[in-house]
Amino acid sequence: MSEFIKQEKVRFQHVDYAGIVFYPRFLEMLNCLVEDWFEEALNRPFSKMHETNGIPTVDLKIQFKNAARLGEILTKKLWVKELKNSSILCGFQFVNESENTVLEGEVTLVNVAFNPERNGIKAEPFTEEMKNKIKQYEL
Repeated sequence: MSEFIKQEKVRFQHVDYAGIVFYPRFLEMLNCLVEDWFEEALNRPFSKMHETNGIPTVDLKIQFKNAARLGEILTKKLWVKELKNSSILCGFQFVNESENTVLEGEVTLVNVAFNPERNGIKAEPFTEEMKNKIKQYEL
């Protein structure tokens, strides 16, 4: 199977006074990677999905390995470690241009449906079609 891969340039908006990525910006970069994966690879763009459903992060494990600096290009990788009825455990890794791991970890996403009033959510199983698309990224 395969990984979903995107590149991102470290911009001024990402860094702190020392010129390295401020750690919460990495979480935003990870969320962008998940959003791009859903839109580009799974054909489930957030703009459409969030009309009735969501895919919140319910667990996140992250290890920071090396600093990322202003101007660097990071290669962001995402893959599926485990697919369950309504959740996905994904592995991720960000690598710099020197092939050094900047950060790595796991994120658990849950497929949820909003109730009609949009004041509550409930886990909802993935469709078979969606499961088949997600399985293409299992390693």
